[in-house]
Amino acid sequence: MTATDPALTALSQGWCALSLLHSRIDTHIEKALQSGHDLSVREYSLLDVLSRQHNGPGGHLRMQQVADAVVLSQSATTRLVSRLENRGLLTRYLCDTDRRGIYTDVTEAGQALLAEARPTNDAALREALDEAAKNSELAPLVKAVEELRLPAPTE
Repeated sequence: MTATDPALTALSQGWCALSLLHSRIDTHIEKALQSGHDLSVREYSLLDVLSRQHNGPGGHLRMQQVADAVVLSQSATTRLVSRLENRGLLTRYLCDTDRRGIYTDVTEAGQALLAEARPTNDAALREALDEAAKNSELAPLVKAVEELRLPAPTE
């Protein structure tokens, strides 16, 4: 395969379009969450992931699982958790069965902020997708996102 190979060129163009769509969505949601709730997209994502934990087997996530879910390194996730903990939105505690494990829960204040921010996030996502759908290069990707139905996590 050479640099001018049509398959490689198409692949590269597809990746560029996907990257552009992600960037537009992320930027639009970031602005909406920052202005309306003083939250970044990453902070919202972290609160959202942690709010879905439950009591029972496999119900609480370890820091590496949280990092994987919000697509950050473990150290960046730990710093993000610390910032939200300092704001009173999260608490950390030791795992009952493994003292090396640390769990993180969303506080009542964090749950309230998340509930307040969720409609903003959802509306900003819808707006960003609708705007991107007007672009002929991005429209197929928007359609794919809208049709994507992922299975529920099983961890």
